[in-house]
Amino acid sequence: PELGLQAARTRAPSCGLLLAYEKSGYDNTRPGRLPDLLEHVSVKRIAEDWSADAVKVLMYYSPFEDPAINDVKQAFIERIGAECETYQIPFFLELVSYDVRGGDQKGFDFAKQKPEVVTRSVEEFSRPQYRADVLKVEIPVNTCFVEGAAAYTGPSAYTKAEALEHFRRAAEAAHKPFIYLSAGVGNRQFVESLEMAAEAGADFSGVLCGRATWKEGVPVYVKRGLKALEEWLAGEGANNIQAVNNAIRHATPWWRKLGLSNPPAA
Repeated sequence: PELGLQAARTRAPSCGLLLAYEKSGYDNTRPGRLPDLLEHVSVKRIAEDWSADAVKVLMYYSPFEDPAINDVKQAFIERIGAECETYQIPFFLELVSYDVRGGDQKGFDFAKQKPEVVTRSVEEFSRPQYRADVLKVEIPVNTCFVEGAAAYTGPSAYTKAEALEHFRRAAEAAHKPFIYLSAGVGNRQFVESLEMAAEAGADFSGVLCGRATWKEGVPVYVKRGLKALEEWLAGEGANNIQAVNNAIRHATPWWRKLGLSNPPAA
């Protein structure tokens, strides 16, 4: 809402609107990557004043963090969930992992730990007291360390079979509909990850991503200007989105995750 409200008013009538409630980043003056909310935003304003269709909150979380810190984060989400329930607006909770030891989140050591971090986080916030409607979750493995993957750079953190099992376990831990985030990886790597999820039989309900599809257009704009960027978006950018659409063709409708055979009536 800090930057997008004016643009949101000009969106197509068929286009939904999801608004963030949290401040970007985290409080780096204290340990634990504690979250905070935008000071002039409330669920009431998101739902009623700005006519959004859903609330999104991103929070850094690790089950390996100090329990006292995680208790603060859990209470934080409980409050937001209750607020969303009051205004009858869907709550999208985005969980982003991190290495509590301060290591490289893209490195080999964290790649070994990441499946457990993602799975246990998903399991925790599937609990009813948080009132999350949709979980936005990370791919549970780093494909740069999956043997045989196109993105593989080595060393090996998991075999292909182990990676598929991590997808299955994380999906089974989610008792809410969940969608995958791209975490800013390249589009090809993200698409390969989605194909692995489908191969594993993970019952994800789609994706919510941004940078994976458009970030390669940034240097085009810097070097060649706006017209070149528009041409890139119409060509390669659109192709990136279509590649993601193709990769999620086997996604599970969200209502099936809730045990329903058909979508509920509006």
